[in-house]
Amino acid sequence: MPLDAICLTAVAQEIRNAVLNGRIDKIHQPGRDEVVLAVRGTQGSCRLFLSANPSHPRAQLTEISRENPDKPPMFCMLLRKHLTGARILDLVQPPMERVLRLVMEATDELGDRVERQLVLEAMGRHSNLILLDQEGRIIECLRRVDADMSAKRQVLPGLFYHLPPVQAKLNPTQLDRQELERALAAAPEESQADKWLLDTFGGLSPLISRELAHQAGGRTDIRLHQLGEAGKRRLLDKLEQLLEDVKQNNFTPTVIKRENRLSDFTFMPVGQYEGAAQVTAVNSFCVLLDEFYATRETQERVRQQGQDMLRTLTNARDRTARKIALQEQELEATLDRELLRQKGDIITSNLHAMSKGMTRLKTCNFYDPEGGDVEIALDPLLTPQQNAAKYYKDYNKAKTAQQMLTQQLEKGRRELDYLNSVLESVAWAEGERDLQEIRQELVESGYLRRASKAKGREKKTVSKPMEYLSSTGMRISVGKNNTQNDLLTTKMAYKSDIWLHTQKIHGSHVILWTGGGEPDVQSLNEAACLAAWYSQGRDSDRVPVDYTPVKFVKKPAGAKPGMVVYTTCQTAWVKPDEELVKRLRVK
Repeated sequence: MPLDAICLTAVAQEIRNAVLNGRIDKIHQPGRDEVVLAVRGTQGSCRLFLSANPSHPRAQLTEISRENPDKPPMFCMLLRKHLTGARILDLVQPPMERVLRLVMEATDELGDRVERQLVLEAMGRHSNLILLDQEGRIIECLRRVDADMSAKRQVLPGLFYHLPPVQAKLNPTQLDRQELERALAAAPEESQADKWLLDTFGGLSPLISRELAHQAGGRTDIRLHQLGEAGKRRLLDKLEQLLEDVKQNNFTPTVIKRENRLSDFTFMPVGQYEGAAQVTAVNSFCVLLDEFYATRETQERVRQQGQDMLRTLTNARDRTARKIALQEQELEATLDRELLRQKGDIITSNLHAMSKGMTRLKTCNFYDPEGGDVEIALDPLLTPQQNAAKYYKDYNKAKTAQQMLTQQLEKGRRELDYLNSVLESVAWAEGERDLQEIRQELVESGYLRRASKAKGREKKTVSKPMEYLSSTGMRISVGKNNTQNDLLTTKMAYKSDIWLHTQKIHGSHVILWTGGGEPDVQSLNEAACLAAWYSQGRDSDRVPVDYTPVKFVKKPAGAKPGMVVYTTCQTAWVKPDEELVKRLRVK
């Protein structure tokens, strides 16, 4: 669900407890609309993540380490100038608004103490992050809004800051029971209870509105006239109970899963799914939001930053696949070439009965065990000898074509495997550094052009493989792309280490570091699970994973990055386990 006003209240309370009176040590801007404040507080250090992303704006404490750009954006530099070393005095949220104000005491250029405010507006496509001075004027903002973009409210440096326009909805926290009853009495009887709550009161999300309707009437789509008077009273009772919980800061971080996949979250236990989803309480909103958004944001960042590369790769893969399909059709046609030779032989044996100008030869087929007749098409412009020579020539041509097509198909299939492996690597990329390494690989392979300005002075990007530690303490490394796969298998690993890869499925190279000893069964099984997870078989229940000592793995001469062969192996059948992957990851 979107981070509604009440959920933001719950998250703000968790943030407030951690950062109040803390000092801002570092400021980073890992994404275009994301800022991370490293805060040294009374209860220890923490990271405050502020996102003005239109798809998932929010504020939260985070434990995820995000990759920062080599050169900080201008907005980040400005925040560092004004807020580094600032002490956090308060965290304020206007009632039932998706707005947070971080109030701080900072030091200006003259060494005087001044107030600064960092305002997060978490409102979908209107989300913004705004820095204010002590008078409430805008110093800078992440997204500038001028008069051409909005006639009602401009957000520009130098202007006084004003809250976003209030929606034409009632604030339920400011209404007593009689006012709530009057609002309900004025509602059309045919209205759905959840739609009435959503359209009438600010701060409620669709999920919470459905939950209140379910608690009052047993169904999420129940209408007001179906509730009856008793049901309407229950509906208002549940709404008042919710508002009282908000007032008392009584929140329960809750995740909702469908088919073991995170689908939603909220700040209270919900019963509307009735077994159709798994509803689980977690320890904190920090854990909840990190888990919910981590994969989504990584995929979105990769999609944005690697869009041109993905388009080139997809086009190359589709073009190669079409070429292979055509060549397979041509190869199939060459398999009938023996018939061409037989026709040449039959014509040669009947030269005495033929003359130039004939269009067909009907004679006995001596290749037919039953001695049946055969009819052979002839070119009337050619002599009988020339017609026989033409069939022999077509036969030899088909024979040569089979040899050439077989070679080309083998080459094309290797290329298709390689392109699919690179596409998988893009999906596993965790940031710009990983994407840059894949881009370099494609430049060296000839699929992308090297930028003309970068020639001669381009800095080669080198990222590190993913690191894991098995339950028994053995180190496991996983390549994120073909360059890392080559590095792990052919350069870094010792001959006695164990190499793992999914059987006949695209995936990462995995190295279980043995230190010259024998790996235990549990570590071997966990390494196989990692190989299965980082492969095209991730969504399968059972995935075959081959494993063998590195000494049996070779890279053929001239092979593309990541392509190897192995001569002997054993196979383990494992089930990919996301929880295991998260638990073993070395941060």
